[in-house]
Amino acid sequence: MSGVLLMEEKNEKVSEREIDISAILNILKRHVVPLVLVTVIFASGFYVYSRYFITKQYEASATLIVNNRNKNKSAVNSAEITAAQGLADVYSIIIKSDAVMVPVVQNLNLNETSDQLKKYINVSTVDSTQVISITMTHKDADYAKKVIAEIVKVAPPIIQKKVAAGSVKIISAARITHAGAPVSPNNVKNGLIGAAIGFLITLAGVVVKEFSNNTFKTEEDITNSLGLPILGMIPAIDTKSFNKSV
Repeated sequence: MSGVLLMEEKNEKVSEREIDISAILNILKRHVVPLVLVTVIFASGFYVYSRYFITKQYEASATLIVNNRNKNKSAVNSAEITAAQGLADVYSIIIKSDAVMVPVVQNLNLNETSDQLKKYINVSTVDSTQVISITMTHKDADYAKKVIAEIVKVAPPIIQKKVAAGSVKIISAARITHAGAPVSPNNVKNGLIGAAIGFLITLAGVVVKEFSNNTFKTEEDITNSLGLPILGMIPAIDTKSFNKSV
């Protein structure tokens, strides 16, 4: 007997869940126009703002490689490669230190301090290898390239002086990445974010409005809420057509 009661309770819960989903779908159908309209407006607004009002950022980069072997050796073993990878992490820290940044600022006569310049610079090892990537993101692409070129010029002798082991060489010189296109903002992404925000705001408003309205809109609303059968319906009368027929 208890098993039958549990099954009935389970069926009631499933039925309630189906009714809730059905109600939400009906709400979406009835308000599809404002949902689509607001979503498009928000998407367009975010896209236009991103494209014309957010400052574009460009990127310049260069790569270096760290070696940890004697110049007389022709072969490289795994231990030397591992040591070089460890040195790459150390070199990355030195490149972004005042030991390198201060001479770069002085050589280029920059208006920024070394601390301000560091905020634009990112130095990292590539996939935990002995290759070091130096990038700079700035609103002026040529300025970023000039700074990266100076870092690549200044850093190697300073590194070799600070660390009496291995060497560092240039793999690729300073260049503007992404074929000169800005790396940010992402206009399409911002447009999609705007669309999502517009849709969710409109959906929340519609749902709150619908569920706070206690009037009956359909036959199903009456039977589901009151649990009473419908005996008859009074059709809506068009008063203009009725007056003409009288």
